[in-house]
Amino acid sequence: MARGGRVRKLLRLRLRMPSTRRGWRRLVQIVMLGVVLALLPGAWLQASASGRVRTLADVPQAPVAVVFGAGLTPSGPSPYLAHRLDAAAELYQDKKIKAILVTGDNSRTDYDEPTTMRAYLEKHGVPAAKIVLDYAGFDTWDSCDRAKRIFGVDRAILVSQGFHIRRALALCAAAGIDAYGIGVDERHDVTWWYGGAREVAGAGKAAYDAVFTPDPHLLGPKEPGVARALTARVAAR
Repeated sequence: MARGGRVRKLLRLRLRMPSTRRGWRRLVQIVMLGVVLALLPGAWLQASASGRVRTLADVPQAPVAVVFGAGLTPSGPSPYLAHRLDAAAELYQDKKIKAILVTGDNSRTDYDEPTTMRAYLEKHGVPAAKIVLDYAGFDTWDSCDRAKRIFGVDRAILVSQGFHIRRALALCAAAGIDAYGIGVDERHDVTWWYGGAREVAGAGKAAYDAVFTPDPHLLGPKEPGVARALTARVAAR
């Protein structure tokens, strides 16, 4: 009992609120500092993407579109991923781009986002020769860094949902890519709200990646896929 009493007394001391005006002022300052630090990454993302989020109609031309993976279902791309691919196919058909880099997760033999993305694009009128696959786009930073360092992308249109596109733009800018982004419209369902909530935590990691530019999980040698796709000749449609 004596030991338990000491523990309770110690907890009360630790949790005791300030008893002086100076103490309260210091507590408020600490809380405000925490709030500011928590909001800084999100503010940085907004500033980095200022003027860079466009629509399919007004986005400037670029050599390449980069489409980020967004999950698979047993029958193919998830609805969100399908919508990203639809936008990329439209960019190609409108001659806003000359090639598409699909970047996603293939960390397991039974899960292959890039190959599924290519098959979907081919069904929607994009020639296979114009599609390049990055099998090691495990997160947004890896996709952006590899697009620049492995595939030689200098200028691109990024395709994702609205809640993610600003983070993608900020990270690709940090990787050295001059990019505009298409934020694909979605109805605000549970998945959309979940994606938006994830961006709160994702903003902090994005700030870390942009400052320290760590190597992606897999780097490897440079690949000529994008350069070949840009010059590949395809039959007239």
